[in-house]
Amino acid sequence: MGQDTFTRQPRRRGIYLLPNLFTTGTLFGGFFAVVQATAGHYSAAAMAIVAAMIADALDGRIARLTNTASEFGKEYDSLCDMVAFGLAASFVIYSFSLHHLSDYKWLGGQLGWVVAFSYTACAALRLARFNVLASRGEARGSFSGLPTPAAAGLVVGFVWVMHDLDIQGEVLVVVVPAILITLGAAILMVSNIRFISLKQVKLVERVPFHYILLVLGMFALFLLDPPRFFFLGFLSYALSGPVIAIYRRVRKPAAGPAGGQKPPSA
Repeated sequence: MGQDTFTRQPRRRGIYLLPNLFTTGTLFGGFFAVVQATAGHYSAAAMAIVAAMIADALDGRIARLTNTASEFGKEYDSLCDMVAFGLAASFVIYSFSLHHLSDYKWLGGQLGWVVAFSYTACAALRLARFNVLASRGEARGSFSGLPTPAAAGLVVGFVWVMHDLDIQGEVLVVVVPAILITLGAAILMVSNIRFISLKQVKLVERVPFHYILLVLGMFALFLLDPPRFFFLGFLSYALSGPVIAIYRRVRKPAAGPAGGQKPPSA
């Protein structure tokens, strides 16, 4: 056969615009939260994290609905999640409350940023583990460890409520819960506790009518008191994993000899 008349052009590589725009929205939400926290506008910082969560929830669904999922999108999404829900969330609570721990020299003066960094490091570990499990097809149905958006909602929601109540971050009664919530969220992220995956909800399938009423009711409650509903919602979700794990352990029947069978009577 003769040589081809036309030279085969190399296939161009690119990225899908629509889902990655939403992923960039997650990144911008985290960046804007840092900017607002630096200026002391903590309510605006919390709302920026809320916007980042919405963008993060939509990018994957849009990619699947439009058949535009890609390896680039997965890696980009993980990096943006780290900025918004790992770095930005820890900076918000550090700027609001934890940095005041430097005033207590008897604690070493460094405890505040150590706690904040612990949260950031655990968020990075959580995302890395999720990527590994997802590549093996093991990250479906439920999450191993508290998801980073939920951890950020817990931490930033606490700041939002305290700021809305006009409780200053330097008050010791606020600093102590701030430490507990930050470290608690960090530990739950890297734990092996299973959490229900809300990503399994199918938006395009038929659902019972009372589901719609439930969603509308929750939306109405959020509009009535956004800070408290936001914080209590993520607090409830964070506690649901340990509570379910304890419940299952208590209900699990004690295994007897011979695979749980009762020994024969004499």
